[in-house]
Amino acid sequence: MNFQKFLIPAAIVALLVAAYFSYGWPGVVVVVSVLVMWMLLHFTRMMQVLKRATGRPVGYVDSAVMLNAKLKPKASLMHVIAMTRALGELRSPKDAQPEIFRWTDSSASYVDCTFVNGKLASYSLTRPSVNTVDSDDSGPSAGNPSPAP
Repeated sequence: MNFQKFLIPAAIVALLVAAYFSYGWPGVVVVVSVLVMWMLLHFTRMMQVLKRATGRPVGYVDSAVMLNAKLKPKASLMHVIAMTRALGELRSPKDAQPEIFRWTDSSASYVDCTFVNGKLASYSLTRPSVNTVDSDDSGPSAGNPSPAP
């Protein structure tokens, strides 16, 4: 159960009541001012993160391996977007839980992130397999080792 949905509003109401009983209406005004400032700071951060993400292709990251190393469980989607500086490519049906996003780099490696209620539940890195050279395709000296100089 997500207690943040209940605890944060309850804490706000408790702060307002405590401010009223301690300082009267000026205390309520101070608490409301602090709450509005807190909301404005979060809104400004969200807008900065989204502004940085507009200049990049959807689902692109510089290095999928580095992203995989930096990810931590329970990180928010906004935090992951801030790390990648790009929106993830949505791989699950729209508005369905869990949400799956993919970030791919230029070497075709990608990280699939699963978010449940906006929090990172799991992630996995997939790297493309490197094709090894077959002995038939290696040229005229495939069967014969070259002589030592």
